[in-house]
Amino acid sequence: MKEIRFSEHSQLKLEILAKHTVTIDSDFVIETVRSPDKLESGEENKQIAQKRLNESLVLRVVYREYNTFILIITLYPGRKSRYERG
Repeated sequence: MKEIRFSEHSQLKLEILAKHTVTIDSDFVIETVRSPDKLESGEENKQIAQKRLNESLVLRVVYREYNTFILIITLYPGRKSRYERG
């Protein structure tokens, strides 16, 4: 299993979200990448993994996979209604 690394930006996002009372554990971010509810291809060989946070929110994690590791670029919560249909 590949090592998962957090970019400085993604670490900062976790801190900013926590200050706004949206606490997301780094283990949950890793779980989102390893076992997403939904996976999309993004620009420039990026992937977007999505996992449900609660009834109305999902966590979206943007990452890039390299030969020996996965780099989490950024993450953000989003409204489930925006990213899921049905």
